Amino acid sequence: MEIIEKDLIRKSQKGDIEAFEQLIESYQKKVFNIALGMMGNYDDANDISQEVFIKVFKSIRNFRQQSSFSTWLYRITTNACLDELRKRKNSKNIISIDQVIHLENGEVVRQIEDDGPTPESTAERNELKEAVRDAIFQLSNEHKEVIILRDIQGFSYDDIAKIISCPQGTVKSRINRARNMLKEILKSKMELWDKDYVK
Repeated sequence: MEIIEKDLIRKSQKGDIEAFEQLIESYQKKVFNIALGMMGNYDDANDISQEVFIKVFKSIRNFRQQSSFSTWLYRITTNACLDELRKRKNSKNIISIDQVIHLENGEVVRQIEDDGPTPESTAERNELKEAVRDAIFQLSNEHKEVIILRDIQGFSYDDIAKIISCPQGTVKSRINRARNMLKEILKSKMELWDKDYVK
């Protein structure tokens, strides 16, 4: 952990709001992106992000620096998302994987790079993206969580293990299971599309 960050943490633990704002500044977009991936829309992601930073400020005195600040912060973020999702078991929100979100202090970079598709391929790409979004939301919360962290946010297996407090071996098997489930869901969708085209 950098000396500057340690100093900001120490000041934040004493109630220094300005130091806390400096501390979380570089983490805001990442927290928002995780929340966006888990919750599926801007408003929910924004609400969760605000909730997370309030929780972090209130509990930072209990942060013992046994893990990195970022790991601790992202764990609070994923837990806040999971808590909210458990309250909305019947929620059917759509995940926005490649959306560019414009914020007051900048923008959140898109999650899937746009290669400039031709007009003819746009419909197919949109249909595939929609299928992937729907498929991800058919996963259980624990499988959705690891797919978001690994395949969308790009965290390492070690980072994910620390964030969700789970052995790395369990993380890998959970990710493999989630990917296989996604493949099966998408495969069944493709078969339905093929039948539609035959008709």
